[in-house]
Amino acid sequence: MCLSVTRIAGRYLAHQEGLPKLPVPPLQQTCERYLAALTPIVDPEELNHTWQLLEEFQKPGGVGERLQKGLEQRAKKMENWLSDWWLQTAYLDYRMPVVVYSSPGVVLPRMEFSDRQGQMRYAAKLIAGVLDFKSMIDNETLPVEYLGGKSLCMNQYYQVLSSCRIPGTKRDNVVNYALDKRPPTHITVVHNFQFFVLDVYNSDGTPLTVDQIYIQLEKIWSSSLQTNKEPIGILTSNHRNSWGKAYNNLIKDKTNKESVRAIQKSIFTVCLDAPLPCASDDMYRTRAGVQMLHGGGSRWNSGNRWFDKTLQFIIGEDGTCGLIYEHAPAEGPPIVSLIDHVVQYMKSSEMVRTPMVPLRMPQKLRFNITPEIKKDIEEAKQNMNIMVHDLDMKVSVFSHFGKDFPKSQKMSPDVFIQVALQLAYYRFYKCCCPTYESASLRMFRLGRTDTIRSTSIDSAKFVKAMDDPAKHNTEKVALLDKAVKAHRSLLVCTKYIPQAIRGQAIDRHMLGLKLQAIEDLAALPEIFMDTSYAVALHFNLSTSQVPAKTDCVMCFGPVVPDGYGVCYNPMDAHINFSVSAFNSCQDTNAARLAQALEDALLDMKTLLEQTPKAKL
Repeated sequence: MCLSVTRIAGRYLAHQEGLPKLPVPPLQQTCERYLAALTPIVDPEELNHTWQLLEEFQKPGGVGERLQKGLEQRAKKMENWLSDWWLQTAYLDYRMPVVVYSSPGVVLPRMEFSDRQGQMRYAAKLIAGVLDFKSMIDNETLPVEYLGGKSLCMNQYYQVLSSCRIPGTKRDNVVNYALDKRPPTHITVVHNFQFFVLDVYNSDGTPLTVDQIYIQLEKIWSSSLQTNKEPIGILTSNHRNSWGKAYNNLIKDKTNKESVRAIQKSIFTVCLDAPLPCASDDMYRTRAGVQMLHGGGSRWNSGNRWFDKTLQFIIGEDGTCGLIYEHAPAEGPPIVSLIDHVVQYMKSSEMVRTPMVPLRMPQKLRFNITPEIKKDIEEAKQNMNIMVHDLDMKVSVFSHFGKDFPKSQKMSPDVFIQVALQLAYYRFYKCCCPTYESASLRMFRLGRTDTIRSTSIDSAKFVKAMDDPAKHNTEKVALLDKAVKAHRSLLVCTKYIPQAIRGQAIDRHMLGLKLQAIEDLAALPEIFMDTSYAVALHFNLSTSQVPAKTDCVMCFGPVVPDGYGVCYNPMDAHINFSVSAFNSCQDTNAARLAQALEDALLDMKTLLEQTPKAKL
């Protein structure tokens, strides 16, 4: 969920101190909303059982009240009662690979490189554009973003450059080297699985020009032509416990440790990818999506990555361009804002000939590969190839309309798409499912996200009525209107500021109550061991709107084995979609859901156009 964001110049630190703290919602309110969210997705008997548990949980002087007081105390003491818990539980404690399961990719518009020099020129401009964005972060001149007149937390922008995830055998951590006394001045470039350190600042602190960067990239390219090197980077794609163990073994060697540190400390990574086999225009976007998410497998570009790095820009020799980012430090909007800036910069940036100051040869990073490390690489290759074969992906452009049509009906494009998703899923499965839509908590200091639960009692009534021949169009439009308003009532509390964005949603509050019980070493309340709670958290639809000025689309994997990941970027006259699923689940099919979504959007448009008297 993303409302219109405006940007106004302002100093970062002064602005941060003025932001409110994330509130702890009232216990009774969360319990009531939780029950309402369960109504369309669990059977009546189970719902009744959960209602009884909630009644017990809320009793005066009971366990719920005790945990609520604990959370309120935590909120008083901390800058943000949720952010540390969320970072740990959602990311650093999560042991599945970051590839597919956590890290989103972004597909940028296809480039037409006539030769590899075109690839280098594009890469040089892109690097200069990111450094230009970095200068705004360094100088604290990054415009502060506002939503509905309220300023947003800008902290995530300060976490994405010069940062990296570090694997552990039980839990990972994230290190931000931008905070060092001597912050990093280099990026890493990887080509044919070989990593290089590229200094991007002159001795006087000025960034290299596009021309200078191009010359340095040429040097890197010509000194990494061998294609038989061990893909050391593929280790970062493995299950986190396995990678944590392999990592400890890898860095026992002094050379390896220094090389790994150079990658981790770099401002960001640029992956110069080998071309993929030709694909039809229809298949190109989907193939570009998987290329961003996992690199295509060990035979292709999956070893041409360091998946723990927060930001990796991917530039293929065949014009396939985009990025992948490690999710722990930030959500999509700051990444997309950076992309928009870089794309704009590249349009205005020209290759200017600069005085030929001799530049040092970029340093090639060396790795000593022992038989044990070689074994770890082979295991990571096999696991990566299994993931590649299991990911079912469809990236498409819905070209019939964009934001324009829902707006003409006085509807939010995001809500319109969310209701269409509900309809598409219901037509496919004849039931409603738990649906996660990401909502930003950046109105609060160090805010991350909460959940908008798009499946409501009213959306369920609409999707069941839509294909019922006994229902008249006027009734269907009335039900659609109610479904849209129900989504907005999940959203709108005051002045069009969504309740989720105002810290009044239920999911993070429920998580906080559960973690408070664990921290108190108390018995876990029954509501968290209830079947309904497991059902509610099994998000068959994990969705996110990530709007950008650039004609791009974000992609991510499903969060459950029998689910879908759906991301969309509504442009004025078209909508970019990505839909993912797993081939190992016989009940899911990304292309079929993408088609069902397209049909649902068109059918809803037709319904509204054929019922002109409906007032929305």
